[in-house]
Amino acid sequence: MSSQAIIRGAIFDMDGVLTDSEPLINAAAVAMFKELGLAVQPDDFLPFVGTGEDRYLGGVAGKYRFPIDLPAAKRRTYEIYLGLIPSRLHAFPGAQDLVRACRQASLRVAVASSADRIKIIANLEKIGLPVEEWDAIVTGEDVEAKKPAPDIFLKAAAGLGLRPAECVVVEDAVNGVQAAKAAGMRCVAVAQTFPAELLQAADLLRARIVEVSAADLLGPARP
Repeated sequence: MSSQAIIRGAIFDMDGVLTDSEPLINAAAVAMFKELGLAVQPDDFLPFVGTGEDRYLGGVAGKYRFPIDLPAAKRRTYEIYLGLIPSRLHAFPGAQDLVRACRQASLRVAVASSADRIKIIANLEKIGLPVEEWDAIVTGEDVEAKKPAPDIFLKAAAGLGLRPAECVVVEDAVNGVQAAKAAGMRCVAVAQTFPAELLQAADLLRARIVEVSAADLLGPARP
């Protein structure tokens, strides 16, 4: 990223950044595999966090050499997941405040999530940051190459009408941090899903999103 770039847009990952949804999609996936007769472990999914549900489910199936009908498996996983949202999904403390602080700082805001649109819309509605509050939303269905490829963040920048160097990404996952840096963007990571030592490639690291300010996203003051 150019040292002269001025940040004009903030791009947020969703699962594990804005919402505590990672445990829910994990539980739904474990339950789906159990229905198919395969006992998998929650930690089996960690290498695939942030890569989209096709890879999330397919990667674990591949680990166990267990053949699945991936579209059907994903549909069933989402059915289970959507049933968990009403009682168990919440915004992380500070998430709503940070998004709105970005708006007050005249930043354009986007969601760029490897999840499918059905999950993104349901999550955003539940946590009080509905679709209309965002300048752009990019889903895993909108790009061919998933994180750690930079495509989803590049598409989000285009949706905001900005150059990549004018954007900052808020991420929680190793794959997401790698994607942000590959896109040439500033990255602020929150250690809400992965331990801090795995997120050192980010430009700035905070333990939780409630500790992130709009000033953190803007980066060091320009001379």
